[in-house]
Amino acid sequence: MIDPAQNDDLPPVRFIGGIAGALFPFCVFLAGVMAIALSGAPDERGFWPVLILSLCLGLVLAKDRQNFCVSVIKGMSQPIVMIMIMAWMLASVIGVLMSETGFVEALTWTAGRLHLGGTAFVIASFLICCIVSVSTGSSFGTILICAPLLFPAGGLLGTHLATLAGAILGGATFGDCIAPISDTTIASALTQNADIIGTVKSRLKYVLPAAVVAIALYALSASSSGITAPANAPELAGKPDGLPMLAVPVVIIVLLLKKKHLLHGLLAGLLVGVVLGLVCDLLPLNRLLSLDLENFSAQSFVIDGINRAVGISFFTILLMGLVATLKSSGLLDKLIAFSAKRSRTLRHTEAWISGAVGVAVLLTCHSIVAILTVGDFARETGEKTGLHRYRRANLLSLVVCTFPFLLPYFIPVILMANTTSSGRAYGVPPVSPLQSGLHNFVSWAILAVVMFSILSGFGRHSDEKTT
Repeated sequence: MIDPAQNDDLPPVRFIGGIAGALFPFCVFLAGVMAIALSGAPDERGFWPVLILSLCLGLVLAKDRQNFCVSVIKGMSQPIVMIMIMAWMLASVIGVLMSETGFVEALTWTAGRLHLGGTAFVIASFLICCIVSVSTGSSFGTILICAPLLFPAGGLLGTHLATLAGAILGGATFGDCIAPISDTTIASALTQNADIIGTVKSRLKYVLPAAVVAIALYALSASSSGITAPANAPELAGKPDGLPMLAVPVVIIVLLLKKKHLLHGLLAGLLVGVVLGLVCDLLPLNRLLSLDLENFSAQSFVIDGINRAVGISFFTILLMGLVATLKSSGLLDKLIAFSAKRSRTLRHTEAWISGAVGVAVLLTCHSIVAILTVGDFARETGEKTGLHRYRRANLLSLVVCTFPFLLPYFIPVILMANTTSSGRAYGVPPVSPLQSGLHNFVSWAILAVVMFSILSGFGRHSDEKTT
C-alpha cells in the first residue's frame, strides 16, 4: 500500500504576503479555469497555460525560490500521482477497446429488443451508462461513448431531452463513484490507506439507495414532461456481437477481490479484452498496431486510449505541483490544527472532511486533485478522532461526485451538454449544461445521502465491519 504521508517532507516555503501570497496563484488558477470552463471548452489542455502562469506567479511571490521549486517537483512526483496517471491511461485504453468492439452497441441492441418507450428508454439509458461506467471506470469515457448513441435515439423516441441528458450524466456519475477502477475510487481509498475492494463494498450502502431514488426521479421527470413518442419511432440500432466483452470488467473486479494489485487487474483485463476481441472478430488486427511509413506515424487503439488520458494527466501533474506549494506554506498544518480543536465528535470530523473536500473541488475544478489535496488532512484528522478509513474514503468520493456533475462550469457537465449536439443531424435540439446538471438526479441523491449520513450517523459503524 502506498503511504501518501511519505511525501510530506516538503521544504517550508514562505511567501510575500504570507498565506494571502500563497493563495494568490491558486486564485489566478481558479479564475482562469472557470473562465475557460464556462466558455464551453471541456478539454483539459486549455488549463495547462493557466497552471504554468500560476506557477510563475508563485515563483515570483516565493521568498525562497529554491524551496519553491523543490516543493513543486516533489508534489508532482508523489507515488499516488503516478498510480493515478497509470490508472487513467489503462482505463482509457480499456474504454477505447470496449467501444471499438461493440460493447455499447450490444447494450443498445438489448434495450431495442425490449421495445422501450420514452420513459422506459430514459431508465434504460441510465442503466446502460451505469454498466459502461462501472466497466470502464470513466465518467468522461461513458459520456463520450454513450451520449452520441443514446441521445439522438431518445430524442426520436420522444423522451424528455433534459431528463435523458441527466440520466446519461447520472449513469456516468454512478460508475465514477463506485467502479473499482475509477480514479475517484482509487484516489479516495489510497489517500486513506484503505484497500479498494473493501472501500467499494462499504460504499454500496450509500450509492445504491441514491441510484434507486434517482431512477424514480428519472421516471417521474420523463413521464410528466407531456411528450409522446412519434408514431414512426425508430427501432433502436445496435447488434449483440459485443456482449462477450462484459468479461473484461468481470476479470478486473475478480482480481481486485482477490487483493491483486490495481495494475495487475487493469493489465489482465486489457489482455483478456484483446484476446476476446481477436477471437470473436470484434477487433481488427491492424488496430493493435499499424505503421504509416510514409508519414512516420503509428496507429493503435492503445495510442488512442493513452491520448485521451494525456490532457487530464498533465493537468493533474501541474496542479499537484501548485497544491504542494500550499502544503509547504504551512496552510494544511494550520487547517488540521484548527479542525482538531473543533472536531470533538465523529460527526464534527465528518463535517470538516466533507466541507474541506467540497471547497477543494469547487476551487480546483478537479475531483481527483481535490481528493489528493485534502487526503492528508482527512487521514490525519480522522485518525485523531478514530474515524474509520473506509468512512473517510467514502466521504471524499461521495462529495466529489456531487458538485462536478451538477454545476455548469465543470467539465463533465459541459462535456455532456456538448455531446447532445449529436442530435442536431436528426432534428433533436441540444441541452444546455445547466439543464444537464440540474437533471442529474444521481448526484442530487448522493448529496442528500452524504448530509443524512453525517447528521444521523448512517453507515458510520458498519464501515468499520466491512472486510
